[in-house]
Amino acid sequence: MEKSAKELATQGSIEYRDKDYKKAIKSFTTLRDWYPFSQYAILAELKIADSHYKLENYEDARASYEEFENLHPKNEATPYVIYRTGMCWYNRIETVDKDQTPAKKAMEQFKRLANRFPKDPHTPKAETKIQRCMESIADHEEYVANFYLKDKRYKAALKRFENIFALYPDTEAGKRALDNIAMCSKIIREKDSALHSD
Repeated sequence: MEKSAKELATQGSIEYRDKDYKKAIKSFTTLRDWYPFSQYAILAELKIADSHYKLENYEDARASYEEFENLHPKNEATPYVIYRTGMCWYNRIETVDKDQTPAKKAMEQFKRLANRFPKDPHTPKAETKIQRCMESIADHEEYVANFYLKDKRYKAALKRFENIFALYPDTEAGKRALDNIAMCSKIIREKDSALHSD
């Protein structure tokens, strides 16, 4: 016998509470597909996203949160959904030598939350994470700049250090950038004057 929307909602909620997220996804997906116009359908969509998030399936979770926001842009859960979308990216930030797309995308979402919902309880958490994203991106830029420096490509290094200082002055790499700019400029000047004095 087919379960009613309410029964599926109850079942899914118990499974979610018991941390049986795979089963919860199944129950909530059935609910959403069988009863798309039920009062529980929106809850089901949100819980599918949350269950993926808890399973650390950040790609699936992000897709589910984004779909939720597209379908229900005025829903009261929107700030939470934006925050969680950011967290799906944030949790995928890797070491400084790796691509920084997750940090940039996370920062984008956290800033969007702060701009649209400055009073939301999730906003202060998002704002502290913006700083962490900026640190990660700036550290990556510094990593590349130092690579150029070791390679004696001083003009390329200088450009990167100037960039860090311009875009991320409040990060640790931003604070170090000034000394590196001075050092690179000095080396470039000395090399230029050596060339011209020959």
